[in-house]
Amino acid sequence: MSTIRGARERARIEVTAAIKDEARKQLAEEGAPKLSLRAVARELGMVSSALYRYFPSRDDLLTALIVDAFDAIGAAAEQAAAERAVREAGPAERWVAVSCAVREWALAHPHEYALIYGSPVPGYIAPMDTVGPAARVGLVLIDIVRGAFRAGDLTPPPLADELRADAERMAADFAEGVPPESVAALVAAWAQLFGLISFELFGQYNRVVEAREALFRQTAGELARSVGLRDAGRA
Repeated sequence: MSTIRGARERARIEVTAAIKDEARKQLAEEGAPKLSLRAVARELGMVSSALYRYFPSRDDLLTALIVDAFDAIGAAAEQAAAERAVREAGPAERWVAVSCAVREWALAHPHEYALIYGSPVPGYIAPMDTVGPAARVGLVLIDIVRGAFRAGDLTPPPLADELRADAERMAADFAEGVPPESVAALVAAWAQLFGLISFELFGQYNRVVEAREALFRQTAGELARSVGLRDAGRA
């Protein structure tokens, strides 16, 4: 029985992967709003009722694709942070290295990036299943800031009085061990990093910026400093 069960599980994994691969092709060709279970089933030579056993609705399939994309970009950030050369660098340099890894993933997977950071899909409401994967990049950046604070390589920026309550709440909720001043700046920097990537990916730099990697790297460094990060031995 265990052999039969194992074969069934392997078959289910393979079919699930094939469904998601075909769905990603549709994302590239038609965009997320036009994703269709019937079209996926047709391209795979499946009847719709068989596909529904794997993904009961279009939204279930979208969620699986979104989770995969968030996990992949999160893994790229985590892998960059774990590299020896990055671990041995100063905190500002680590921030830039992770930011560049995120950009590289986005450029290599534009349609998956658009799915998670582009326009919302009409009628789709992301479930809680997406929250953890969506946080992975942010958690890597938070860990860099936390480590810098512990090492004395963080100079928290000024914080407006109107933002203090929010900053203290955010620090307690997801950035324990990071000064509220840096938490507020970190959230702003995180948004700006993805704004830079989106501008590049969605064509906003066309006929404006040619040295896009250099611009991104320089701006990522400026954002690191806005959070209060500095490399050892630097003021």
